Amino acid sequence: MNKKSAQALRAEREKRIMDCVHLKPTDRVPIICGMSYFPGKYAGVPFSASYYDYNAWYDAYKKTLQDFPADLVYHHAFTPGKALEILQPKQLRWPGYNSDSNHGHQAIEVDFLKGDEYDAFINDPSDYMFRIQMSRVADDLAGLAKLPKLSSLSGQMGAQMLAVSMASPEVAKAISTLQKAGREFRKWQPRIAKFNKMMEDYGFPQYFQGAAGPPFDIVSHSMRGMAGTMQDMFRQPDKVLKAADKILELALARPMPRPSENGHTRIFMTVTRGSDDFMSTAHFEKFYWPTFYKLVKTLIERGATPCIFFEGNFTSRLEYLLKFPKGKFLVRLDTTDINKAKDVLKGHACIQGNVPSSLLQVGTVQQVKDYCKGLIDTVGKGGGFILSPRSSTDEVKPENLKAMIDFTQEYGVYG
Repeated sequence: MNKKSAQALRAEREKRIMDCVHLKPTDRVPIICGMSYFPGKYAGVPFSASYYDYNAWYDAYKKTLQDFPADLVYHHAFTPGKALEILQPKQLRWPGYNSDSNHGHQAIEVDFLKGDEYDAFINDPSDYMFRIQMSRVADDLAGLAKLPKLSSLSGQMGAQMLAVSMASPEVAKAISTLQKAGREFRKWQPRIAKFNKMMEDYGFPQYFQGAAGPPFDIVSHSMRGMAGTMQDMFRQPDKVLKAADKILELALARPMPRPSENGHTRIFMTVTRGSDDFMSTAHFEKFYWPTFYKLVKTLIERGATPCIFFEGNFTSRLEYLLKFPKGKFLVRLDTTDINKAKDVLKGHACIQGNVPSSLLQVGTVQQVKDYCKGLIDTVGKGGGFILSPRSSTDEVKPENLKAMIDFTQEYGVYG
């Protein structure tokens, strides 16, 4: 595929997606498909190749992109496993090292923030994140906690204090670890860029231009952990709320990412702890919704398109989404009742979903086609619908994923 035709195809696919998000007519139902580790299964290479065998992973994706032409593809680019081995992050297990070579990576929740440290984060987030939280990410980074508080350093005396602390064996080890990992990551940057260029050359637009997280989820996922956060909601709720407010403040202070080549800025976001599965409506309204609402609304006001994946079940909370501006955000659904979502959000928001991964794994081709037909006939009626798998495609049957894409392109035509 030559560069000109690839550019035209990217423009065509991105326009189809964004017209649908904006509730404008499209020629057919668009398709978004997360590929992640599926190319390994399809090409017969272990998932660990995405960390340890660049050429095999590149060729696997090249083969997959040719045979599964969705409109937008979420890919799992090559990540140098050796660099991760140097860092040894506690919150990640990846195939080929500390996880099975033929299974995807695993995210491990770690309580980096302790129950008595909220004020340290709220009052000086940069200092807390660098010296305290980062020192807990990996054992070899523990020495960062021995650095002086950076905001207290000034002039000659500050430089002396910093120099003395950095000369300690623990701090030196942390700095050396970061340097070694950084050199390894930098070594692979040209080849990672080549991988991303392949996506463009096959006519696939950049999936997202940036990412943001609901503030409560960041507290719960990346800082305090679920157990600690749930306890703090009862023991010290004001601290949880103040932390979420601070995270919102920091998020909105960041500059907007550069738009796509066609002028769009899609922001990836997931909603997890705000689902029906995790908290009551009363807790949702108190702890989750206020900062989530402000984040999404402000991003929209700044010209971005939040693309929100509502993991789990969000059925009882669909009406809240009517408070966002019409046609300015994308609602991707997991186990939420997608037919009710259509009833509630019709004419207000584009819905993405939600072919079950279980069906794609163990169903027949005909069952996949029948399910897609049902979605197109109901949720796709009148537009404002993008078809996609419900969640992971890592273990799906290639013939089923192929049927999902081909059938939708053939059947899901408007007019």
